[in-house]
Amino acid sequence: METVTVSPKFQVVIPKKVRLMLNIQPGQKIQVLALEDRIEFIPVRSMKSARGFLKGMTLNIEREQDRL
Repeated sequence: METVTVSPKFQVVIPKKVRLMLNIQPGQKIQVLALEDRIEFIPVRSMKSARGFLKGMTLNIEREQDRL
């Protein structure tokens, strides 16, 4: 876990270790969620980067009769 300081302009710096781990790039959009007593930052990924993430997924799944 990393600790950051909020600047007088309410800005924070994402620690380098976290930026590298999540491959966050300058100018990239990040969603900000307020959940109870915490804040979560979620990197927005492009549709192009999601291409192929289901590769190898099997289509042989059991379905309920009303879903055929």
